[in-house]
Amino acid sequence: MINADRLWDRLMQLSEIGPQEAGGVTRLSFSPEERAAKNLVAGFMKEAGLAVREDEVGNLIGRKEGKNPEAPVVLVGSHLDSVPNGGNFDGPLGVLSGVEILQAMHEQGIETEHPIEVIAFTDEEGTRFGYGMIGSRGIAGLLRRSELEMRDEAGISIAEAMEKSGLDPAHIEGAAREPGSVKAYVELHIEQGKVLESRGLSVGVVSGVAGPLWLKFVLEGEAGHAGATPMSMRRDPLAAAAQVMLAIEREAAREEISVGTVGKLQVFPGGVNIIPGRVEFTLDLRDVDVAVRDKVEQAIMQEAEAICERRGVRLQVELLQRIDPAVCSTEIQSAIREACAAEGLETITLPSGAGHDCMQLTGLCPVGMIFARSKDGISHNPAEYTSKEDCANGAKVLYRTVLSLANGR
Repeated sequence: MINADRLWDRLMQLSEIGPQEAGGVTRLSFSPEERAAKNLVAGFMKEAGLAVREDEVGNLIGRKEGKNPEAPVVLVGSHLDSVPNGGNFDGPLGVLSGVEILQAMHEQGIETEHPIEVIAFTDEEGTRFGYGMIGSRGIAGLLRRSELEMRDEAGISIAEAMEKSGLDPAHIEGAAREPGSVKAYVELHIEQGKVLESRGLSVGVVSGVAGPLWLKFVLEGEAGHAGATPMSMRRDPLAAAAQVMLAIEREAAREEISVGTVGKLQVFPGGVNIIPGRVEFTLDLRDVDVAVRDKVEQAIMQEAEAICERRGVRLQVELLQRIDPAVCSTEIQSAIREACAAEGLETITLPSGAGHDCMQLTGLCPVGMIFARSKDGISHNPAEYTSKEDCANGAKVLYRTVLSLANGR
């Protein structure tokens, strides 16, 4: 069926692009490293006998034609960009396993009724611009030109980065797929958690994906001399921010699945002997139930406002993105379970706490996901690891699932 050695070798080749001294890789969107990764994978796609192209938002696409070229396409894939010092499997496993299953079909002379495309989505992670899922938003027709003005830390906008990569921001609408043109989207991804490992299972069936809410908090107080300003006279936004962060932790912990993370913090002016005058930090809040997530958000906001008012600190909150949770198709879940059974693999159904491109595609087509076991549940970290056997098992399940969908299921 699939060639496990070839899949593993390609994962290792890709891991050599964007290596960091501290370990892991850094491949930010529209960077030379991401371009090198795309070029490498485009070569793999051609080896698999696929027709290769990039669309108007930079998605890399390899197409295997179907018996009926006009039939809705089955999409499979993931992303090639990474977080800083990220691992070698988050994203690449889904793309390269997609290439592998289509190469296996090509080598075995297997034809399907529906066309199949493997896609490497642009900027899933959102690390560079604080936005994310640019490629899947483009496919779904959800990307707006105004959103391309978001900028990275160097002041470069998404539009400017696209232009440097040879793309025209004025034509992003051309990436959108027509209603009815996509039959299904299926993604193999590492779990990024410990559930499968704790159960001794190689693969899992994903029931749905928690929706991320990203907020930027800006707290402004009064900068002053650290030695000359009495504690009782301070309007310290960093002290207020610390209390807000504890409130985030407390409110998220009240719910079974909710998680709240402050991953970025900036203090201005940033001197060791200066009381800060301004603090900025981000919040990533998630839950698979949008009502629960909204309830936690409201509780956090009420506490943040009370804390800042009490401390004489001005509070502003900016919405970076709000994505509803995605429910995976029951039909695709059934196809994945049948594929697992055919491979003799025991499985369980579990939600994904991490966000994925499928969240943008639910209005376009049914979506489904397969999880592969993560060692120690570690991800977004150089120690991220999924064994060769688990990668192969995930690819085998993906192969059978996609074959079933592309033949009319």
